[in-house]
Amino acid sequence: MRFTRSTGISRPWANHLAALLPSQCAVCRAWPAQRVCAACRGQFVPAQARCATCARTVPEGLARCGECLAHPPPLDACIAAVPYGYPWAGALAEFKFRADPGWAQALAGLMREAPGARDALAQARWVLPVPLSRARLQERGYNQALLLARALAAPLVHAGVLLRSRATEAQSGLPRAQRLRNLRGAFALDPQAAPLLAGTQVVLVDDVMTTGATLHAAAALVREAGARHVSALVLARTE
Repeated sequence: MRFTRSTGISRPWANHLAALLPSQCAVCRAWPAQRVCAACRGQFVPAQARCATCARTVPEGLARCGECLAHPPPLDACIAAVPYGYPWAGALAEFKFRADPGWAQALAGLMREAPGARDALAQARWVLPVPLSRARLQERGYNQALLLARALAAPLVHAGVLLRSRATEAQSGLPRAQRLRNLRGAFALDPQAAPLLAGTQVVLVDDVMTTGATLHAAAALVREAGARHVSALVLARTE
């Protein structure tokens, strides 16, 4: 276990304690507050009807969007906490690209409160974060999906089951068809763990869902291993 020099507290516990201590709200700058204050959570976490299997916004009362009805995805359920926009796009940029893992607890808290999230986690046997390539992990220093997953359901998280078998071109900016081609063969399952997925419920965790190509590729692989139910839980969903 790694320890911080100044306190002797393990680094994960130090991050957890820092997230709980009063500070300034990163959105409205209110003081004292948590990383995101209750007022900002109320203002920027809108109640939106979403498709049950892709988390796109849909008209109230509609369970699934037309695309999912016509072409059912490999996910049984998909849950998104917030729309990808202000202030969450900026928070994610700080979390992923500006070396601020302290966002994990606050963002995971939003994910946990999304409709259906608590039930999905309670029923899951496995919580699998979407992995990064080795090069991107070395560059960033941590996998943001893994930090979110651990903050959501640490005992159920198995980081070494879903693996990145090769690096891929950055997905941002690519159309869906190209994203799907980009991800062919990008994921693999640990051969020792794969048989244990049969008949179980699995929750995939990622930070952002855009076209769904990444989560669909991972879900298809988990489903091939025999998982009975595969859902995805993400912080933000783009439109």
